[in-house]
Amino acid sequence: MRILYLFVLVVLACVTILFALQNMQAITVSFFSWSLTLPIALVVVGAYALGMASGGSLLSFLRWTMRRARKPASGSPS
Repeated sequence: MRILYLFVLVVLACVTILFALQNMQAITVSFFSWSLTLPIALVVVGAYALGMASGGSLLSFLRWTMRRARKPASGSPS
């Protein structure tokens, strides 16, 4: 099973490198008054990283909320 995971990891790394090499054209990204000129591959990787960070934060917040909802109140009379 470990060999399968290693194989999948190598394939994904190769596909990522090919994507980056084939998408070196520069594009301009504008946000309010800021403007950056970056390669397409870098913009895609940045958007992916921001998505992972925001998705991970949301998942972490939901888990924390569910744990708090399951705990009984410590100061409630019985």
